[in-house]
Amino acid sequence: MYFILKAVISGLLIAAASSLAKRYPGLGALVASLPLVSVLGMVWLWRDRPDAANMAAHAGATFWYVLPSLPMFLLIPALLRHGVGFGMSLAAGCALTVGLYVLMTWLGPRFGLQL
Repeated sequence: MYFILKAVISGLLIAAASSLAKRYPGLGALVASLPLVSVLGMVWLWRDRPDAANMAAHAGATFWYVLPSLPMFLLIPALLRHGVGFGMSLAAGCALTVGLYVLMTWLGPRFGLQL
């Protein structure tokens, strides 16, 4: 039941952001850009395992994994503005993000990051 509650609350936030974006793209983007998933993830994690060291490691790693996801939000609109279809633009953005995640996972520990 707890898993279903987490899924419903999380899903409602995503649905609200996408519904809001239909009418107000900027406001929808603002809501989507809020770290709601991260905050909810931390709330659920803390409820399941209230361990300060684990939470600190999780929050720190989240910061470093957000960075490689940001270029996707520049690539997708650039491709769309140049006539590339949505599906291809989204796929390219996701592929870029995956590649940058792999790079971060490989490079991070070499610079002392605990990911």
